[in-house]
Amino acid sequence: MTGTRALIAFPDPNSGQIVLLPYILDPTVKLQKSPLLSRPLDIHLLSSTAAMYGGKLATVHNGAAIQIYASIKLKPNKTKIHLVWNRGLYVQGYSPTIHPTTSSDLSSIATIDVLSGSSASQHPDLTALRVIHGTLNAISWGLLLPMGAITARYLRHIQALGTTWFYAHAGMQLFAFTLGTAGFALGIRLGQLSPGVEYRLHRKLGIAVFCLGALQTLALFFRPNARNKFRKYWKSYHHFVGYSCVVLGFVNVFQGFEVMGASRSYAKLCYCLGLSTLIGVCIALEVNSWVVFCRKSKEEKLRREGLIGVSDKGSSAILH
Repeated sequence: MTGTRALIAFPDPNSGQIVLLPYILDPTVKLQKSPLLSRPLDIHLLSSTAAMYGGKLATVHNGAAIQIYASIKLKPNKTKIHLVWNRGLYVQGYSPTIHPTTSSDLSSIATIDVLSGSSASQHPDLTALRVIHGTLNAISWGLLLPMGAITARYLRHIQALGTTWFYAHAGMQLFAFTLGTAGFALGIRLGQLSPGVEYRLHRKLGIAVFCLGALQTLALFFRPNARNKFRKYWKSYHHFVGYSCVVLGFVNVFQGFEVMGASRSYAKLCYCLGLSTLIGVCIALEVNSWVVFCRKSKEEKLRREGLIGVSDKGSSAILH
């Protein structure tokens, strides 16, 4: 963090012994315009030392623990200290490089009251909001939206349903978009409550999915009638944007499980079971559609060749 007065311990590149040096993190270091160089701290540091634990053969590289001890003199009437801690990966000479920036790394901060001995984390517990955000998005973008696409693709050709398939498709998509919007808004709020914590790929995919969903919703209000010459272009646009939204929704749901550290959780297992069911239904309906299509094509061919005639009631009869 910019402005941090830090004590950093690492093996001396010449002797291999643990050294403890003071550093001040200024904006030029954060922007990586210049290396981090040791310099005296502008606070009343009375003493500091570092000790390594793990036995005589222990080293930093094989996971030995290092503890840093320091005594500072506080200003009058000041009893609270803002404490940050972390661990890095590399040191170039006596210049430590940037440490990892995962969620846990950026959340390692607390305020300690040396008078009462109490401490408080600077970051609120956002577990419940993350669960609600993930649940809403998994259900909306990951399940309901593809269900709406399935409804349009496979039920529209059933003449007995009439226009029922359209209302089912539109209603399901609107409901999915409403839930997805709520999940998207929660994601934005989580970002605001977690300054410095950033999941770039998940955020970009989420924005893309939301924008595509919004475009699909707007397309519903600009749907030309069946006889309009622009209807075929609208259908191409509608199919492309819709299937892109579904695919990106799948990808982002799995990316969300990775972000939450739930890649091996029961929640992911349940979602995979639901998704597998949808895929199985799609395969069955696709096979049925091809069977019906091939059968109708064969009947049409026989009808053109005069081998099949159509009765007044629409039933087929063999003439020859």
